[in-house]
Amino acid sequence: MEDLLIKIFCDTDDFCIRLDNYLKHHLVTDNRLQEPNLFNISRMMTLSEVMTITIYFHHSSYRNFKHYYKEFVCKRLNGYFPSLVSYTRFVELMQQALIPLILYTQKYRLGKTTGISFIDSTTLDVCDNRRIHSHKVFKEIAQRGKSSTGWFYGFKLHIVVNEIGEILSFFLTPGDIDDRDSKVIDILTKDLFGKLFGDKGYLSQPLFKKLYNRGIKLITKLKKNMKNKLIDIEEKLLLRKRALIETINDFLKNTCQIEHTRHRSFTNFLTNVVAGIAAYSFLPNKPSLKFSKSVLVATL
Repeated sequence: MEDLLIKIFCDTDDFCIRLDNYLKHHLVTDNRLQEPNLFNISRMMTLSEVMTITIYFHHSSYRNFKHYYKEFVCKRLNGYFPSLVSYTRFVELMQQALIPLILYTQKYRLGKTTGISFIDSTTLDVCDNRRIHSHKVFKEIAQRGKSSTGWFYGFKLHIVVNEIGEILSFFLTPGDIDDRDSKVIDILTKDLFGKLFGDKGYLSQPLFKKLYNRGIKLITKLKKNMKNKLIDIEEKLLLRKRALIETINDFLKNTCQIEHTRHRSFTNFLTNVVAGIAAYSFLPNKPSLKFSKSVLVATL
């Protein structure tokens, strides 16, 4: 696990150096300042250290970040981070690191399109349904929605993955947003091509035509009252493997811990979700499809 910690730090530190250099050359700064470090968010800890600790939490066995920071980081990782701050101060630094963390995840931790993609959404509950009226942290931000398992209150995480388990794109919406919403689909499929597999929730003739005109073939199962349509055997086999993205959603929610109901601010919620997605990208053995070369060649 220490090798993974070093790998995460080296990767985030390289990103922070590039980002800092880019901003210094493209932003207008006060000439009276000498060599302004735009992302020196603390006199003691660097941005890359804050990002590393935040991401590494999702690889630990700890379910509570406070316990993780005080008992694991401060006691066992203090040799790697000699300038640790108090827990309260670190939570403040995490919030300041949110935008760089989003840029880092979007730019460097997403996979590449292969021509075979799977799309789905998963719910992120922020409280029990019985406590909706008394919930204040996400008031007027989170919304009620309905999934295959029933009603919930919170958000939806929409993701697209390839056949080797890499996340290609993600988008967070309130819980009442339809999976087929045009803005959501446009963002998720911006760089896609080839075949896109989804569940029955993505059935839509206008959506199919829109994606098809962009070089993306949307393939879903049909409802019982719909006429059956012939599809290629490779497409039929891959459609049966759509459970891959559901497995990835399970990894994100249970292994990388992107869902819990202990958030005290919307910023901390976003930081937790994005850091969890970044942490997933570092998993050595991601869920993936295994099929013969003949099927792969025929599909591509």
